[in-house]
Formats: sequence, structure tokens, C-alpha cells
Amino acid sequence: MIVVAQYLTSIYILSFDEDVWDVVLNPSLFLLVLSSSLIIAAGYIINNFYDSEKDQINKPTKTAIDNLVSKKTKLTIYFIFNAIAVLMSFFISIRATIFMAVFSFTIWLYSHKLKRITFIGNLVASILAIVPFFAIFLYYKNISVLIVLHATFLSLLILIRELVKDMLSYRGDLIYGYQTIPVKYSMKVSKYIISFLVLLTLVPGIILTQFNEVGLMHIYFYFSLGVLSVFLIGLWYLRGVKWYLLQYNIIKILILAGVFSIALVPYSF
Repeated sequence: MIVVAQYLTSIYILSFDEDVWDVVLNPSLFLLVLSSSLIIAAGYIINNFYDSEKDQINKPTKTAIDNLVSKKTKLTIYFIFNAIAVLMSFFISIRATIFMAVFSFTIWLYSHKLKRITFIGNLVASILAIVPFFAIFLYYKNISVLIVLHATFLSLLILIRELVKDMLSYRGDLIYGYQTIPVKYSMKVSKYIISFLVLLTLVPGIILTQFNEVGLMHIYFYFSLGVLSVFLIGLWYLRGVKWYLLQYNIIKILILAGVFSIALVPYSF
């Protein structure tokens, strides 16, 4: 999905004056997208490595499948992916190499330490999720107000998703001492924070509907505002793991739709 998002952003927003195939076949862009994808893949591996005990409670079926691969193999692939990614970015520029190295290190730091810190872990996770977008923006040296607003909108959705995920994984987090908001404070406090973030998300969403430059992407933002309103009601009146899972998936779908809606942009921001 990150690959799709990066290429759609490049084609429809950042290089609108270039031929589509010139963008798709750009070797430097390809290396940038591939290297960031490898680092993200490595990030999932190391995150899984550190969460293996907790996931035995929260995700027993997934953990059973994960355990078919040894920890040694996971770590080997983790280091290989990161090494290849940094090496490939060297052929783009020194700045790209430094960017990818810092990105990789921050993902490891998040998985190893930061995710255990109340709210900081959620915040860092949401920022890391949009770093690949900023890699593309820096490559094209093109960042505008509307791009920042859209990135803010998606970042807030990702942060909401992370907080809902903490509600889903409450039991495992409690047993293994992860100081998430539901564990440290309560489910109710977590819902208050999520509600505040939903209201905050409405701000860039409403602002973006006022710009003609986004074209048919208006449809996505109006749709999102409606879904978030329903989500907010469900957050307070529906309880239990199955409902939290439904709410989690609703936010994931909104994020996914936000990526594909980039194709509705008629020309550059």
C-alpha cells in the first residue's frame, strides 16, 4: 500500500507535468520507493520480534503461524532488508542514505522502547507511517499547504487507529506491562482522547473540502466526515472486542480509501 501511495502521490500531485511512464520508470524514484518498502517490511519483522509474547495472548492464531519462522531467521532477514535499503538509497544521494538510515533506526527504537511509553508510542507510530510520503516530497522538493493538510488528516486517522488497537490489545498489554492509555488510565480516558482526535481530524477534513484543487477528492473527505461521525457514536455506545475490531477496521478502510483517493486529484497541489 505504501508503494501504491508513493507512486500515486508522485504521478497525480508532485510530477503532474511529466508523462506517467516517465514517473513510473524513473530509476531514482523506484529505488526510493523500494528502499522505503524494505525498511517498512523490516520494521514489521522487528516489531513482531519484540511483541511475540504479547501477541500470544492478543493474536494466538497469527502467533502460531509466525512461530514457524525462527527468531534467528527473522533477525537475519531484518538486517538484510535494512542493509539493502540503505545501500540502494546511496545510489540516489547521500541525503537519501541518511534519511533511510535514520528511518530504520527510529523504527527499531520505536519497537524496542518507545511503544511502551504511554501515548508517545502511538504518536511515534503515526508519524513513522507517513515518513515514506515525506521521502517522496523531499525527493521532488515540493511541499504545499494542501499536501501538509492531507498528511495531517491521514496522520490523525493513523493515530486514532493506534489508540483503538490499544483497546483491542488491552489484555496482552496489561499482562506484559505495556503502559498504554487503556492500561495506565482506563478505557474511558482512551475514548475521550480518541473522541478529541476525531474532532481534531474533522478540522483539516473540512478545510480540504473548500479547495477546488482537490477535485473529486471532495467526495472522499465528505464521506470520511460522515463515517467519523458514526464512528464517534459507536465508540461510546458499542463495547466489547468485536466492536473495537470493527471500529479499528473502519479506520483502516478510511486510510486505505485516502490513499486511493489521490487518483481523484485533477492536477498538482
